[in-house]
Amino acid sequence: MRPDILVPVMMCCAMLWWIGRRLSWTRRLAVTAVTLAVIIGVLLFERGGF
Repeated sequence: MRPDILVPVMMCCAMLWWIGRRLSWTRRLAVTAVTLAVIIGVLLFERGGF
């Protein structure tokens, strides 16, 4: 796998584990959705998709 995809996914997992310890399931899903949207946005911006 390419590092530009693997690193954000691993960072997302680490952040969700750290934040999700005290959150309800609905808030965990919201954090997951926002995090994935940010990662996709960054990847599109880096690749010149915007």
